Amino acid sequence: MGTRELTYGERAVGIGFNPNGDAAVAASKMTFAQAIDQMDRLRAASSSPEQKRLASLAITEAQSAQMWAVKALTWKD
Repeated sequence: MGTRELTYGERAVGIGFNPNGDAAVAASKMTFAQAIDQMDRLRAASSSPEQKRLASLAITEAQSAQMWAVKALTWKD
C-alpha cells in the first residue's frame, strides 16, 4: 500500500496532526485544505499580480480560520 503526496492545502493545515483522532477536527481541516488548494490552483494559473496577491491573502486567512476552528472544536471548560 503506497502513500500519496499531500496537497499544498493538506500541508498548510497540518492534516496529519490530530493527536486525539477527533473526527470533527479531521473534517474541518479537510474542508479548509480544499479551500486552500482551490486558491493555490488559482494563484498558479493566474497571470494577474493582483489576483495572485488576493489568492495568497485568502490562503493565509484560511490557515488562520482553520486554527481557530480547531481551537473551537477542542475547547474544554
